[in-house]
Amino acid sequence: MKTEAVLVRKLAVGGIVSLLLLAGCGGGTSPSSINQPTSSGSNPTPTITTISPNSTAAGGAAFTLTINGTNFVAASMVNFGGSAPATTFVNSTQLTAAIPAASIASTGTMAVTVSNPAPGGGTSKAINFTITSGLNSVPTISSFFPSCVPAGEQFVDSVNNQLTVGGLNFVASSVVRWNGSDQPTTLDPNSNSEILTAQISASDIAAAGTAAVTVFNPTPGGGSSNSLTFTLTTGGVDPQSIAVDSAGKFAYVANAGCNGGVGYVSMYTINPATGALAPIGPPESSLDYSAESVTVEPSGKFAYVANLGDDYDSDGSVAMYTINPTTGALTFVGGISGNCPGLCVPLSVVVDPSGRFAYVPYGDGIVPNRVAMYTINATTGALTSIGTIAVEGFADSVAVDPAGTFAYVATPNDTFGSAGDVSMYTINATTGALASIGTIAAGTGLSPW
Repeated sequence: MKTEAVLVRKLAVGGIVSLLLLAGCGGGTSPSSINQPTSSGSNPTPTITTISPNSTAAGGAAFTLTINGTNFVAASMVNFGGSAPATTFVNSTQLTAAIPAASIASTGTMAVTVSNPAPGGGTSKAINFTITSGLNSVPTISSFFPSCVPAGEQFVDSVNNQLTVGGLNFVASSVVRWNGSDQPTTLDPNSNSEILTAQISASDIAAAGTAAVTVFNPTPGGGSSNSLTFTLTTGGVDPQSIAVDSAGKFAYVANAGCNGGVGYVSMYTINPATGALAPIGPPESSLDYSAESVTVEPSGKFAYVANLGDDYDSDGSVAMYTINPTTGALTFVGGISGNCPGLCVPLSVVVDPSGRFAYVPYGDGIVPNRVAMYTINATTGALTSIGTIAVEGFADSVAVDPAGTFAYVATPNDTFGSAGDVSMYTINATTGALASIGTIAAGTGLSPW
């Protein structure tokens, strides 16, 4: 705009000077002589810096091409692969061109240029526009998680069954298929077309067995991926610990679960004559990753599960359950979420002989290693925090003496290879709080790894 204003002023001044000169010579003037362009009115040579978009699929619809650059004028014209689409001047640095569908009917590379007319003017250097085949590739599955789950149980939590699928050549319209049935699918926008998530219906995981998981990309091109097998088990997966109630009627097993999935608690009745275990329905979800241990408090009314969590979605937790006194079935009543460096990577839950207090050792050698202390609600079994106490090294396990007077914490070697020991504590009979009374050596200096 500034250049045009200067040019107008120059032309105006030149016209006045011409009139004055002609008048001074006694001659007349004519409009044609006044409006003749001068050398300062030459058009510049245009340049292109970028075009948007710079590619499209063959056979697509007409679209508007935006050309960014410099030295554009009102009479600038775009050339698209040898054709001259309708061009709109936006300003001296931007043009738009209406590209018809006929210009992108087949694959190839189109040279895009801008030309300014004479006087001056010229044609810019070309920028290539690519017309692709528009075909979707055939997808490939490399993994998914979880890879199994007890039949009738949830994958991750009580809200949805989310299956995460990893692979290649996924697109926004990819669909995860479960035994050939399309599932609601979402492409992770930050995964470089390598991660899909699908919501698997509860009816599809109700019965034990296997399911074929595939991914389908629609036409043009596309097709179905390789197939991986998802297993619906009849019980828990990867058992970690077992606990028996004080009456000897029921047994519970904490299962870490499948890769990327939640943990579970398998429930059993105990045959009083033979000791044989018989399952009590499907396992109960621990509602977090990697159930590490299970504990039944002395009255047999409540059970607690320590979940280690994982490195991505959870710092671990403690799940709380009531126990049906007739059937032994567990009912989830709540949980205490881990929150590093708070209750981080809990390893177990220990209840004192009176059933009033619970202690949870936690820590992974990086976050502070401590023992979390709780009171137990005699009616609901809910745990209420009464604080934490530090330990040296890893807080691995806790034991309470039969009188409920003292507690001991085993602390294996720390990350620096120091000798392990046992931390000793008194238990406040009223509050349940621990108080340190020292440590005693109980190990060597070998590294835990």
